Amino acid sequence: MNLIQIGKLSENEAREYIEKLRWPNGVECAHCGSMGKIYELSGKSTRPGLYKCGACRKQFTVTVGTVMHRSRLTMKQWLVCFHQMASSKKGISSLQLQRELGIGQYKSAWFLSHRIRCAMEEKPIKDMLSGTVEVDETYVGGKPRGGNNDDVKRGRGTKKTPVMALVSRKGKAFSKPVERVNAEQLKGAIREMVHANATIITDEWPSYAGIGNEFAGGHETVNHGKHEYARGDVHTNTAESYFSLLKRGVMGAFHHVSKKHLPLYCNEFSFRWNNRETSDGERTNAAIRGIAGKRLIYKMKAA
Repeated sequence: MNLIQIGKLSENEAREYIEKLRWPNGVECAHCGSMGKIYELSGKSTRPGLYKCGACRKQFTVTVGTVMHRSRLTMKQWLVCFHQMASSKKGISSLQLQRELGIGQYKSAWFLSHRIRCAMEEKPIKDMLSGTVEVDETYVGGKPRGGNNDDVKRGRGTKKTPVMALVSRKGKAFSKPVERVNAEQLKGAIREMVHANATIITDEWPSYAGIGNEFAGGHETVNHGKHEYARGDVHTNTAESYFSLLKRGVMGAFHHVSKKHLPLYCNEFSFRWNNRETSDGERTNAAIRGIAGKRLIYKMKAA
């Protein structure tokens, strides 16, 4: 579904569209998971889309138990936001979403975009990252200004936030901020998220040394310090392509991303990368399917 089609939907049609994505096999109780006796309530004082479970006797709507829980936004606003974030290759700012969706306060649009990033989180990672997996790090933050700013160093040693990316050449990627680019952090993340059958490819950074002993395909390196960027199929160019999109988004759309919220932005860019071969509509549907079982509370994110 594209934006023109979403614009033609009524509020009830938008709600029904989301219901079909969350419950493809029929309405399930959002509280106990029962699919037995589910009743749709009706009446002048009853809002559309309100259900009652015959098993646990509780009422629920499609938003209960999801990132949309207790939202005051309309279903159409949610649909448009999902589409915009799923289809914008380098991201879309909360300020632009506020304007396009007619949201009164910036913090509401900011929280909305974070809830969708939460829905975009994909698991389990270990099943996604197999075969040949490229691992690399980059540093996310504003450009150093020089002068009185002592953070003029680029790359390792900078005060920017290090972000680690693990990219399978089969198509899947995952990224996350790390505290330090040491062996404990980098090798620990590889052990946690990469399938044991994989071949690991990194640059010459010594923190990766020895990791190949733990994977069936071993460990290959390229030496960027000696201007070696590819040796046959041994390279980290795929991971660097992923980082180029992330950095373009930070610099061009968001301008500033705090270290605290950076994991959610990594979710967003990993999700779009992992679904890059699908259409915008299919990518939007995949994001909506991820709403269940996830909650994000504003006071927790803003604290």
